[in-house]
Amino acid sequence: MEIKHDYNVQLFKEKGFIRKQCKECNQYFWTLDPKRETCGDSPCDEYSFIGSSITNKEYTYNEMVKEFLNFFDKNGHTPIKRYPVSARRWRDDILLTIASIAVFQPWVTKGIVKPVANPLVIAQPCIRLNDIDNVGRTGRHMTCFTMGGHHAFNTDEDFKYWTDRTVELCYNFFTNLGIDGSSITFIESWWEGGGNAGPCYEVITHGVELATLVFMQYEKTEQGDYIEMPLKIVDTGYGLERFVWASKGTPTVYEAVFGDIIGKLMDDANINMNDIDPKILAESATLAGLMDIENVGDLRILRQKVAEKLNLDVNELDSILSPIENIYAIADHTRCLAFMLGDGIVPSNVKDGYLARLLVRKTLRYIKNVGLSLSLKDIVAMQLENLKEIYPELMDMKEYIMDVLEEEEHKYIQTINKGKGAVERIAKSKDEITLDDLIELYDSKGLPPEVVRDIVEEINKKGSKNNKNNKNNKGKGNKTIKITVPDNFYTIVAERHEEKKEDSKSEKGENTAEKSTISINLDDIPETELLFYSNPYQKEVEAKILKIIGNVVILDKTVFYPEGGGQKYDIGLIGNKKIISVQKNNNGIVCHTVENTDGLNEGDTIIAKLNWENRLNLMRNHTATHIINAAASKVLGKHIWQTGSNVESNKARLDITHYKRITREEIKEIEKIANQIVLDAIPVKSTVMGRNEAEQKYGFKIYQGGVVPGNVLRILDIEGVDVEACGGTHCQNTSEVGYIKILKTERIQDGVERLEYTSGINSVNEVSQMEDILLNASSIVGVPCENLPKTVNRFFEEWKEQKKIIEELHKKIGELEKRNLNDKFEKVGKYDLLVEKVEGAPKELMSIADNLVNEKDNSIVVLLNNSGYILCKCGEKVEIKMGELLRKIAKGGGKDKMAQGKCADDIETLKNKVVSEL
Repeated sequence: MEIKHDYNVQLFKEKGFIRKQCKECNQYFWTLDPKRETCGDSPCDEYSFIGSSITNKEYTYNEMVKEFLNFFDKNGHTPIKRYPVSARRWRDDILLTIASIAVFQPWVTKGIVKPVANPLVIAQPCIRLNDIDNVGRTGRHMTCFTMGGHHAFNTDEDFKYWTDRTVELCYNFFTNLGIDGSSITFIESWWEGGGNAGPCYEVITHGVELATLVFMQYEKTEQGDYIEMPLKIVDTGYGLERFVWASKGTPTVYEAVFGDIIGKLMDDANINMNDIDPKILAESATLAGLMDIENVGDLRILRQKVAEKLNLDVNELDSILSPIENIYAIADHTRCLAFMLGDGIVPSNVKDGYLARLLVRKTLRYIKNVGLSLSLKDIVAMQLENLKEIYPELMDMKEYIMDVLEEEEHKYIQTINKGKGAVERIAKSKDEITLDDLIELYDSKGLPPEVVRDIVEEINKKGSKNNKNNKNNKGKGNKTIKITVPDNFYTIVAERHEEKKEDSKSEKGENTAEKSTISINLDDIPETELLFYSNPYQKEVEAKILKIIGNVVILDKTVFYPEGGGQKYDIGLIGNKKIISVQKNNNGIVCHTVENTDGLNEGDTIIAKLNWENRLNLMRNHTATHIINAAASKVLGKHIWQTGSNVESNKARLDITHYKRITREEIKEIEKIANQIVLDAIPVKSTVMGRNEAEQKYGFKIYQGGVVPGNVLRILDIEGVDVEACGGTHCQNTSEVGYIKILKTERIQDGVERLEYTSGINSVNEVSQMEDILLNASSIVGVPCENLPKTVNRFFEEWKEQKKIIEELHKKIGELEKRNLNDKFEKVGKYDLLVEKVEGAPKELMSIADNLVNEKDNSIVVLLNNSGYILCKCGEKVEIKMGELLRKIAKGGGKDKMAQGKCADDIETLKNKVVSEL
């Protein structure tokens, strides 16, 4: 279709704006200044606000957020609360909240759900890591920024406003701040993202872009075509930190937003800004704006340009700017971490947890670089203090934030200590550490590339020193390992992880058991009536068979719950046929797979009967899942988030985010709270609510079980305990759940803990089995149960002592055998060879071989016992690899100096084979 848009809005006519074409970039723009020839944006224009404010006053960050919200509130927009920075709380296609419009995707933007207000205004903290390596260096890039957005969602029936009012509001907000209208330019542009598109204006003043006004009106197909959207959306983005920057005129955005924190960091690092020419920072920021930096490799060019302009040596300039840039990055990254951790993200090796850990470790590296005595916890605590006026909810998470930062710093130190071996192994086999190697070392071992580079430099220095000391080296081992760390390394890894698709099965907590695939034509079948919602205690129903396809039976109504939301399907009988599986397709049709359909006919009315005991166990275990999730949150913290569940009849499991292993004391406390909830006999209610109503009333915790599509949600409410959107079957009172017993916990991946548990009579059975084990163990040891721990501990200590004695005996046997075997070596070529049959276990043979080769560094020892165990070991000067030798003479393998395996030959045959290989 032909795309048309009239950029000549009403404000331009009223104020006398002129449309011009930029002589530098050829873009069209609107201005009040008849003399202007450039669009006003970088790189066509330099920053002209640095050194002087362009607003009527200097604003702090908190003041600017309030100013923005108040202005649009007064102009007919309803302010709404910010959303979490983890977009996974309400959607499963992106990890982080990257723009204010992201909070309305996909439900509102697709017209499925009405907006909570219309028009509305929001100040949304956003995180984008695609420019993370630019942060601190360019003067304007931030990982975490606040996008002020005023949004209108227009339909034919309910039209709010479009281009004219949007531009007018923007212009009035700018001038209300005191920005001269003649300095503002509106650049005509085009926006695309997330499958949508539309024309836009980029709003510029004094060389810096402060806002973008998008008119989202098209959907873009996979073929590249544009389709008119029924919903026309005003999607605006105002960079509130940049407004603060423009109001203060500081050399960079960092001083403007983090001034007090940066001052403390500079003092701690013994950097006196008074000793640094302010022209250096101003010139660097100005030229960065002119360069349109796309990758950090361009920063080297930027550094050179600044050096030339200031008549400085580039290395001298780098030594001045690098510590300051590190401190800028620390200030930015720690605020980003305050939001990420404050919104409950748990650092891990996957998804948004990976990105949080990336920021933690990058910041720790910067802290070390500049030699700060302040810890990461100290700096994040400063950020929380600064943010508490606008975002008090972050301060509520302070204890968790401090704990997780301490845990992450400890893990980072462990990672560095263990990392040297991993790098050395790679260096042994290749001459260059590549980008892929660096990414693998970072992803699998957590090693930052700078640390890898330091280790490689140590290896190269050590190799060079050894070569100098060893004149007879003849070129062996003197290779130099090459390594190049790209300046935008963290951008590369962040983008890779942001682009990874979610595992919808684990994210939505679905049963990991394989589901049957129903690929049959059901277009003529109406949606199945689900009786288990209206009456979860109904045990049977008289239903009509609408269709039979193979072994699949479709009824007009059903009491059988189809598998979903982590809960196993119900079982029972249709007529006299046993149910094998129950699934529901996307059209709401329930498909019952039975053992066979003999005697069942379409149109028949039959009795469908539940296996009630199985259903009751499922209801108890599913209700227990909600109870345990709530109890875990009370014990472990508000960051707890369900990442998966599996509810079966005999037991259930729940996967939750947590930054360390759950202790035994914590398990006992979770179990205690859960059973208290059972004893409190709290009603369990389910209601159907609109999505907006549910989100506004309960928040995003309702999506613990995964993102639920649609405008209408089924909300399960255990009053004062847990509220979630859930489609499973549940008890009507917590007392019906019975005794909850946590059976075990395990870490299934970094940052995710799994709890396995039972309820009701199954818990009684499990406890009985545990008692049986305890009583049997007591009987074997011959002491009462209460004395069992003490007795077992005594036995264990005695066993350890006996083990030491046995090891000493093995050693003495080895020394004795050494004396017996020392005279049996034969000279074969240049090696001393011993091939003997020896009585003893593998450990004894190892001890004997160690004793023999330690005294003869050119010896090869091959020992065989009566069980067919074979051991090959050699001295330091032997060039033959024992692993290769063993594979030729027997079965097994090993390393260069020692190998072991199985051998069926007699000793003479074995000896002949060994001699033939030497």
